[in-house]
Amino acid sequence: MKNLLEVTGLTKRFGGLVAVKDMHLTIQGGEILGLIGPNGSGKSTVMKLIMGIERPNAGSVKIDGEEVAGLASHQIARKGVGIVFQHSRPLHRQTVLENIKLALLPDSLLQLFAAAHVEERAHEIARRVHLDHVVNRLPGTLPFADLRRLELARAIARNPKVVLVDEPFAGLTAPEVADFSNLIASFREEGHAVLLVDHNVKGVANLSDRILAMYLGEFITEGSAEDVMRNETVRRVYLGGAIGHAARPEAPEMRDELLRVENVSVFYGKAQALEDVSLHVGRGEFVSVVGLNGAGKTTLFNAISSLVPSTGVVSFDGADLDGKTAGQIARGGIVQCPESRELFGEMSVRENLDLGGHHLPTEEAHQRLEWLLDLFPILKTRAGQDARTLSGGEQQMLTIARALMMKPRLLILDEPTLGLAPVILEQLSKALETLRQTTDITVLLGEQNVTFALPHADRVYVLEHGRFVWEGPPDRFATEAGAQFL
Repeated sequence: MKNLLEVTGLTKRFGGLVAVKDMHLTIQGGEILGLIGPNGSGKSTVMKLIMGIERPNAGSVKIDGEEVAGLASHQIARKGVGIVFQHSRPLHRQTVLENIKLALLPDSLLQLFAAAHVEERAHEIARRVHLDHVVNRLPGTLPFADLRRLELARAIARNPKVVLVDEPFAGLTAPEVADFSNLIASFREEGHAVLLVDHNVKGVANLSDRILAMYLGEFITEGSAEDVMRNETVRRVYLGGAIGHAARPEAPEMRDELLRVENVSVFYGKAQALEDVSLHVGRGEFVSVVGLNGAGKTTLFNAISSLVPSTGVVSFDGADLDGKTAGQIARGGIVQCPESRELFGEMSVRENLDLGGHHLPTEEAHQRLEWLLDLFPILKTRAGQDARTLSGGEQQMLTIARALMMKPRLLILDEPTLGLAPVILEQLSKALETLRQTTDITVLLGEQNVTFALPHADRVYVLEHGRFVWEGPPDRFATEAGAQFL
């Protein structure tokens, strides 16, 4: 079977940032190619370049042998490319059936009304994607999964040669993922070429004929799911390297619980980001929550800190946190280091640290500052420097140090290794291990980088698609959960 999609030398620059560099891929009719990579890899940019939403700086995109690179998106759609967007974009004043019928109409001002067969075809498509029971409802009244089904229905209606599917599993429950996998597989059975992009690596691997992995805009490897997952570069990107663990000289005694999370769920609109998750953290314990991008780690931490609305119970030191503001929770001892760092860029390193300790008596603040500058020596040499001028690794150290200045009873670290160079990772790892071995602080760490998370853990939770799928000590992770993490 011939290639319906051929991409060669595809390159996109945004100013000085090279988002996609010399990308190449091919997909035959009746084939699904899975495109994987962590956040910032360039996956969505590749999809936008193929669809014409973004224009490439260089490279070729051929649909069924015809060059389309640089054409407008509506022109590329007419050449036979359809896209299923991550975020549903229906016409909200039209019913489900009317949305499907509009997609069936030809691109011609000479035909403004649907022929008789269009109505029948629209009902067929609705039945195929399991929307036949809601065809007369408006999109705004549908649950999230049905909105995603409507996106699939509109793509089916155009009968494209090439189907681009962006993050189809985001916000879906496990049964819904299985249902959507079957629907996407049906494109292959009908001879379409499918490019599938998703953070759910397992879902992509189970559905795709081939996998292409990319990182920082560049091609890493391509092949079967098994071969790609065994690739050392892929494992390093997703896991951080070889899986290991480091026990304390003496395991901490679980005297009592400091934090308990019970059956917490979070929705973003109609998309469910967390589904009935429960965990506990003992006083003085280091607990790591590991999961791929999009698993729900940040959402979990934001629910604990009351930064997002949630259902369920979060209690700290025996007290229910329901009704408390994020500020009250922080002052009560739960201090979160966000993935985005949120430093005051125009203020110096010292001023950022002083803000963290402004509530402490002068002498205590001075002693704590000296302790932190010993823990992160680079900050001592940068004390008078504006925070925005620091490197990414230095900013991360400053973020953690500022949080520690607040004397937290529970420190939450959200993806502290994101985007850091190996030498900085080593420095950060040493600092966290010093905290773990020499203080009684309690830490809840969220990480995709397993090889960073495990050595700094007394217990590990694995979060997948908004639910915990494994919990246990780090020395059991490799044999019980490591092989399935990807």
